[in-house]
Amino acid sequence: MTRGHDAVQDVRARPGAPPARPHAAFGGTERGTWEPGTVELRQLRVFEAVVAYRTVTDAAVWLGLAPSSVSEQIRTLERSLGVTLFDRGPRGMRLTEAGRRLVPWSRSLLEQAERAREEVTGCPVVLRLGALETIAATHVPGVLARLAERRPRLRVEVRPAAARDDLLSSVAAGELDAALLLDSGGALGGLGFAAPGGGAGLEFADVERVPLTLVADPAHRLSRAPRVTRADLRGERLLVNVPACSFALAGERLLGPGVERVHAGGVAVMLAWAERGMGITLLPEFAVADRLAAGALVRLPLEVPGAPDGPDLALRLVWRAGGEDRPEVRQLLYAASAGARAEPDGPSDGPSDGARREPGAPEGRIT
Repeated sequence: MTRGHDAVQDVRARPGAPPARPHAAFGGTERGTWEPGTVELRQLRVFEAVVAYRTVTDAAVWLGLAPSSVSEQIRTLERSLGVTLFDRGPRGMRLTEAGRRLVPWSRSLLEQAERAREEVTGCPVVLRLGALETIAATHVPGVLARLAERRPRLRVEVRPAAARDDLLSSVAAGELDAALLLDSGGALGGLGFAAPGGGAGLEFADVERVPLTLVADPAHRLSRAPRVTRADLRGERLLVNVPACSFALAGERLLGPGVERVHAGGVAVMLAWAERGMGITLLPEFAVADRLAAGALVRLPLEVPGAPDGPDLALRLVWRAGGEDRPEVRQLLYAASAGARAEPDGPSDGPSDGARREPGAPEGRIT
């Protein structure tokens, strides 16, 4: 059996054997006799999930395992390597120096396992990702860049779509592996649209908060108001896209029936009309930031009951139930989530703090 930094030991620990000594590759020592246990791929997948989610509970939800099972997998991995991988604390799991050393090895080994599968089966892995056109232009490039860092050999086919229904139907039918769209609430379609089949057979995670901003031209009567309520907006013209558009649905939910809806077409038209005083519009901050900075538009500080930070949507990743069994879908979730926050011990690979997953997934999916 080869010893050294270039090999993962595959010797099972004998019952009653003395505790393993930490290996130098993970911050320990090679002095004396060290007989490690088996390092299994499923343990590395659990390790990656805990690194990404920072807590055993959140990692367990994503993996479809009981928290006790996740904890045991981590403890078994630590015993096998003879090191402590995480510092346990009230704020979650923080990587130790040994844990940080393991991260690139873990990803490399999981990547090699996928390469082996591709070579043996002769089937290269292709991830089919759908996205609303706005999301495809603004968020998908960053997701692809982070995904390429994690899985450089993974081929990704991106399919932009103008209609949310097309995306969800394609995911439900297995024509897409996952899709990125905008939504809100604790269920698929909480924004106000109908998910195909009521969302049965689909799961999701919210990977990033998408703040909305109500904007108007600088000469608008409310441009200097310290706060703006629904009552203040009564009689205003709200520039919207098609009725099923995420921003139009958000306007219905946030502003109520007191404003007049004016269908102005796409986002570019809505912004141009707002600049000319033809109405107000509710759009994501990323769509209006440049015009706010240039002074072409001003922010109307909309007060939303129950939302002290203001109105927002969620960037939601949707996939077919059971799809997370595929490593490339898990890697997509990590890559999509990494843009939302910074990981204290390195790049973040987990979802935002508000990430949620549809309940009801059976336990024991990761093997």
